Amino acid sequence: MTKSLRDTFAKDNLPPAEQLPEFINLAKLGYPEKFNCAKNLLDDALAEGFGESIAIITPQKEYTYSRLLKDANKIAHVLIDDCGLIPGNRVLLRAPNSYMMAACWYGVVKAGGVAVSTMPLFRAKELGVMIEKAQIKIALCDKRLKDELIKAKADSMLENILLFGGSELEKKMFEKPETFENCQTNSDDTCLISFTSGTTGTPKGTMHYHRDMITICRAYSVPVLAPKPKDRFIGSPPLAFTFGLGGQLLFPMYARASTILLEQANPDLLLDAIKKHRASIVFTSPTAYRFLLSEVKDCDLSSVRACVSAGETLPKPTWVAWKEKTGLEILDGIGSTELLHIFISSRADDIRPGATGKPVPGYEAKVVDEDGNEVAPGKIGKLAVRGPTGCRYLSDERQKKYVQNGWNLTGDAYQMDEDGYFWFKARTDDMIISSGYNIAGPEVETALIAHQSVLECAVVGVPDVHRGSLIKAFVVLQPGIFGDEKLKKELQDFVKNSIAPYKYPRSLDFVDSLPKTDTGKIQRFKLREC
Repeated sequence: MTKSLRDTFAKDNLPPAEQLPEFINLAKLGYPEKFNCAKNLLDDALAEGFGESIAIITPQKEYTYSRLLKDANKIAHVLIDDCGLIPGNRVLLRAPNSYMMAACWYGVVKAGGVAVSTMPLFRAKELGVMIEKAQIKIALCDKRLKDELIKAKADSMLENILLFGGSELEKKMFEKPETFENCQTNSDDTCLISFTSGTTGTPKGTMHYHRDMITICRAYSVPVLAPKPKDRFIGSPPLAFTFGLGGQLLFPMYARASTILLEQANPDLLLDAIKKHRASIVFTSPTAYRFLLSEVKDCDLSSVRACVSAGETLPKPTWVAWKEKTGLEILDGIGSTELLHIFISSRADDIRPGATGKPVPGYEAKVVDEDGNEVAPGKIGKLAVRGPTGCRYLSDERQKKYVQNGWNLTGDAYQMDEDGYFWFKARTDDMIISSGYNIAGPEVETALIAHQSVLECAVVGVPDVHRGSLIKAFVVLQPGIFGDEKLKKELQDFVKNSIAPYKYPRSLDFVDSLPKTDTGKIQRFKLREC
C-alpha cells in the first residue's frame, strides 16, 4: 500500500458547488495549501517550549503536551500499520470525555483520517446509521462502551474495532515509535464529520476541514475569551459535540492552556472539579447553569473568569440569577454543528442581558424574510449567517434548505435591534401560530422559568380545532414542590402578568423530566407527539 493512495469519499460526497455557502474572509486567514491542524494544535506546542506544560487533566491524572503528542503519534502508527488506514478513511471514536478520547482524535487527524466522534449514550441503531452514512470501517472504542458498537458492527460495513482503556489499543501502542510524520493533508481536506444531535429526528453528517479547526479558535476563542497558557478550561458538553470539541480540546490547545476532562459532569461533579483544579473558563448549557444555581452556595468559584453558554437560548432570568449568586456574567452565544462553533456571541465588555450578542470576527449575520430579503431592525425573521466556516452536509438533500443564496439559514427566528445586537426568539419550527398570533415558545418558557417553583420547562404548539395551535407547557418543578391544579393556575396567571396574556399556556403538564439529546438540547418534536 503506497503513500499515494487516498480515500476520496468525503470529497466525492460534498454538496455541489452551487449548494455551498459563500465562505468569506478566508483569504485574511492565510492558510497554506498543505495544512494539518494537529501540527498547529499539538506539534507546534512542543516547538514553542510547552512540552512539559499540562495539556489534559482528568480526575485521576495530569498529562503533558509531550505525553499527548507521543500517544497521538503512536495511535497514528497503529491506525496505519495495524488497521490499514489510508488518508481520507473515516474512523469512529466512541468514548466519554477522557484523555484517550482526546489522544485518539489527534491520532486520527495526524494520520490523515476523518474523525467521526459519537456520543457515549448512542445505541446500536444510531451508531449503525452513522457507520452507514459515513462508510466507516475502523473504530476506536472505550472498552466499557463496546457492547452497542459490537451490535452495530454485525449489520454494518464496520470491520475493525480496537478497544482502549487497558486493552488492545494500548498494547499495540506500546510497540510503536513516539514520533510520526503528519500526513500532508490540504487545508481543505475533511478531518471531521460531526453528526447533528437529532433535535428534529434523523441526524445529518456535517463535514469540516482542517482549516476550520483553527478558524474557530481565531474567530471566537481568541477575541472573545482571550485565553492564556495559564487558563484551565472545563465543561460538560461531550467532545463528540462540536461545542465540546471546541471548548474543551481545540481552544485550550490553541492557547497552550489546559483542559479538564470529566467523564460525567453533573452539577456536583462539575463544581467539585472547578474548585479542585482551579478552572478558569467554563463551557456548559443554559439548562446546566440553571441546575448549578442550587449547588453553588458552598462552592469556591474564585478561579473562574469566564462562563460560556450555548446549545440553547440562555433565558434572561437564568443570566440574572447566576450574576446575583456568583458575581459572574455568562457569555451567551449561538453556534451550530453546521458552522462548527459559535458565530454570534456576547463579550465580557459588551453584554446586553437577554441578547445573544453580535457576530464574532469574520462572520456576518442578518435577519431575513421568507424570500431571503433582509428585514428592518426590530422585525422577527430567519437568522442568516456566513463566514469562513459553513454547512457542508454529507450527501444530504437538506443542504438545499440550510444554505440559500450563499447564506447559512440556521433554523432560528431572530430579531436584530437598532444597535446590531441579535435577540433569539425561537427555533423557526417552535414559532406557534395561535388564533392568528405568532408566539415564540422560548418567550413563554422564559416567563415560566422566572417562577420560583419551576426548575425547567418547554413550550410547544399542539393542534387545536378552534385556535389552529394551542400553547402547551411541560414543567419540571423544583425538588419538593408538588404540582396540582392550584399551582397550574398560579403559573398560568404568572405568565399572563409577565407577558401578553394571549401568550399564556392554556395547557400545562407537570413532568418529571424533559426529553433531551445527549448534548442537553430539549427534543421538542417529541413533546409535540405527547
